[in-house]
Amino acid sequence: MFQMDQDIIDQPAQRKFYSRTVVLPGDRLSDDELRPGIGTFRGEDGIYSSRLGIRNVKANFMNVIPLAGRYNPRQDDSVIGTIVDMNPMIWIVEITAPYRAQLHINDVPWDVSFGETGKFLRVGDTILARVDMVDETKKIILSMKGQGLRKLTGGKLVQVSASKVPRIIGKSGSMISMLKGRSGCYVFVGQNGLIWLDGNEKNMQIVSRAIGMIQSHSHKKGLTQTVETFLLENTEPKDDSTDRYLTKNTTEIDGATDNDNN
Repeated sequence: MFQMDQDIIDQPAQRKFYSRTVVLPGDRLSDDELRPGIGTFRGEDGIYSSRLGIRNVKANFMNVIPLAGRYNPRQDDSVIGTIVDMNPMIWIVEITAPYRAQLHINDVPWDVSFGETGKFLRVGDTILARVDMVDETKKIILSMKGQGLRKLTGGKLVQVSASKVPRIIGKSGSMISMLKGRSGCYVFVGQNGLIWLDGNEKNMQIVSRAIGMIQSHSHKKGLTQTVETFLLENTEPKDDSTDRYLTKNTTEIDGATDNDNN
């Protein structure tokens, strides 16, 4: 299992929540008989939040209402998602969109027989996937067949507004390349606003803070230079154990735009 970044979540099991409370990804919301609704999933000891938002109970369902605008999925988007339910042939995946996505056993890189979904992916697992289809009824179909698509283990997960993804990637991938190159960390930016980091522990924390800077000051001139200076002053030197994140064959996001205000 990945580890949530400490700037995002801090000791979720010890926090207490009431109606309209702001909650974080991974927070345990309830251990009673409520059913998991939008923005939540059931774990072994209760219902957990899968997004940043407002805790809301309605008609015996525990929901989390997002604080920011929702991600609008498009075909071929690369996304990070959390398994929130399953049946003998399909996993249900939270991708911070208005509707949950489906992942069929035929669309994963393993040979999964009927009824064996739980042997490969469990509730709470996080995956890298591609949006294979969005139909007119808003049904979202995912695929894990493709270069770099896989189950995520270890690392840290950071959440930003999906609207900030192009700025985090930068013009022609300039910002994301700098985050990787200066830290030696592997950084995967899902177009749904979830970002997975892996590598040196301290450098992951620094990259997480840098991502927060980019999101908060996305329209400021000279942001790229500011972030680069911050990384140079705070990251530890790279070593051979982190270089693999820069050279391995993994899926990259093509969603870069010309928003990079250098």
